[in-house]
Amino acid sequence: MQATSYTYDPETRCGSVLLDDGTPVPFDAAAFDAGGLLLLRVGQRVRIEIDEDATGAGDVPRITLVTLQTL
Repeated sequence: MQATSYTYDPETRCGSVLLDDGTPVPFDAAAFDAGGLLLLRVGQRVRIEIDEDATGAGDVPRITLVTLQTL
């Protein structure tokens, strides 16, 4: 699934993305680390993977991987 990076804190490696419908979804350091990225800038297009069987707080999807979207 594709999204756009919305927030990112390099100290905690946590942040959030915006889905194409505008829904913000947070990600944790484990999801960021799984993608092998060193840095993420706000506005970058990313590819995310979501754990279909788990949700985070407030029934939002749980992101398991964040990586850059390549063409």
